[in-house]
Amino acid sequence: MTPTHQRIAARVAAITESATLAVDARAKALKAAGESVIGFGAGEPDFPTPPHIVEAAVEACRDPRNHRYTPAGGLPELKEAIAVKTRRDSGLAISSDQVLVTNGGKHAVYNALTTLLDPGDEVLLPAPYWTTYPEPIALAGARAVVLPTDESTGFRVTVEQLDAACTEATKALLFVSPSNPTGVVYPESEVRAIGEWALEKGIWVVTDEIYEHLTFGEHRFASMPALVPELAERCVVLNGVAKTYAMTGWRVGWMIGPTDLIAAATNFQSHVTSNVANVSQRAALAAVAGDLDAVAEMRAAFERRSRTIHRMLNEIPGVTAIEPQGAFYAFPSMRGVLGRTIAGRQPATTLDLAELILEEAKVAIVPGEAFGAPGYARLSFALSDDDLVEGVSRIGALLATAT
Repeated sequence: MTPTHQRIAARVAAITESATLAVDARAKALKAAGESVIGFGAGEPDFPTPPHIVEAAVEACRDPRNHRYTPAGGLPELKEAIAVKTRRDSGLAISSDQVLVTNGGKHAVYNALTTLLDPGDEVLLPAPYWTTYPEPIALAGARAVVLPTDESTGFRVTVEQLDAACTEATKALLFVSPSNPTGVVYPESEVRAIGEWALEKGIWVVTDEIYEHLTFGEHRFASMPALVPELAERCVVLNGVAKTYAMTGWRVGWMIGPTDLIAAATNFQSHVTSNVANVSQRAALAAVAGDLDAVAEMRAAFERRSRTIHRMLNEIPGVTAIEPQGAFYAFPSMRGVLGRTIAGRQPATTLDLAELILEEAKVAIVPGEAFGAPGYARLSFALSDDDLVEGVSRIGALLATAT
């Protein structure tokens, strides 16, 4: 008898590959083959992890306590330090039993949505959105209700949009500021208004605060549950050390929420991964318990690069970009060059254009389709100043030939 089952589970087979990691992998493969490729793909700080954090990890390796299993939800001292850091940085007062330490920020996203959602639930998802967000929503059997935004609203969703999209099935809103991929920072007044709206509607808010320390100029991060304290019982905060402390490879994130939700998510994690690597947790403890001096240096470099990439992109005919307000991403519109002839081809989509730019200019960018925003592209400026200038110059030279 021949089995009729699919080889791969349908829910897993339906997962879309991470576009940002795919672009980064292709750029690295071309580099390994000897090509002079410049990558604007991955959202990864180009700085080393600060020395005092590395030293803490070295010391942790020598301590036999870190060679064993520890609590699935995180080292108690790290959870307490995260609670202290959260009050310091966002004004949100929490206790350590409201913290779950996860294997990176993506794991926090997955844990939170898996714990919250049932089949048939709806999640309001403003677009452009981070490429990973829709996947755990779908894996939970829920549905992402995409709310498009564009330059006319500063890539910020409005309460009116949210209200129009809200139904009896709406369980949660997924909110992020500073934004990946747009680099937009919501003003405090809008964050408060959205929080008050969610409170009134009785829906959950999952707010991703991973870029909290990376804001430029007069733009400032604002934490929704700190502005609307009554929302805390229906709010999950996602965060981690990856972006703030240049620790993407250490894989330490966390989720903060009501104690019943965190207890359930911790139980779930105990069966999936158990504890995060103890050495990484000790490094994260040194990061969150330390000062923000190294963060300030990195932010200054990102702000300088943001001005450079904004100016250079807007000098390219057919390309327009708003000025990045935070994170380390530019999100230009490429619609002015689509359909034109470039290097003998006529790219109809930003998927086509990104492929053309990689092949002809040896520059990797992420097409807007990955973020629910066709016609745009994301360029991470977490790379050296020289590579940034060279990369955008190559794009400009190629697109200047468009007819």
